[in-house]
Amino acid sequence: MAMRKYIAEAIGTFALVFAGTGAIVINKVSNGTVTSPGIAITFGLVVMAMIYAFGETSGAHLNPAVTAGFFLARRFPGRCVVPYITSQLAGALVASSILRFLFGNVAFLGATFPAGSEFQSFVLEIILSALLMIVILCVASGSKEQGLMAGIAIGGTVGLEAMFAGPICGASMNPARSIAPALVSGHLVSLWLYVAGPLIGAAIAVPCWLATRAPERGNAKQIIQESEINV
Repeated sequence: MAMRKYIAEAIGTFALVFAGTGAIVINKVSNGTVTSPGIAITFGLVVMAMIYAFGETSGAHLNPAVTAGFFLARRFPGRCVVPYITSQLAGALVASSILRFLFGNVAFLGATFPAGSEFQSFVLEIILSALLMIVILCVASGSKEQGLMAGIAIGGTVGLEAMFAGPICGASMNPARSIAPALVSGHLVSLWLYVAGPLIGAAIAVPCWLATRAPERGNAKQIIQESEINV
């Protein structure tokens, strides 16, 4: 039962990294035919597709920061956090490895790094990740990203943020998306901010989300138990 959820997270994150960072690599190989907006749209569409594909199975987190955010929001059991993140990282690493096999170390396999200062990108990653997590918490059912509106809202947010912020900070919002190409390409410059930024942003999003919603029915223990049943 649990294994199929971990497999879904691995496959979904594989697809995200393979298509998203693959668009960056192919854009470089093809002398810019994909374009920067095309890369942003690719990320948004693949996230939307994976939510429709695996939202019912695993919740389609596809992102360690999102898993951490659901846990902090008391909508995801702690016992599943490490297996989910491990599955996401595994899927991402396989995707980057295949891209390196196919194209070589082109564009550092889509690794993220600041176009300006590290501080500027760090702040951007925190804000972008916080906004994304707020949207996810608002449209998700428990700890699951599923349903017509969730796919459109979350995929659209990823595409929007990548569209305007990608040229400056890379608009990662996802530690797995940044860790995999960095490790496989050996380009580890500024990797810390793409791990810390999204995690901090997801943590900030939780109290912001709580401040805008009606109180849950039942106590916190009941809410956690319901989340465990959904997962």
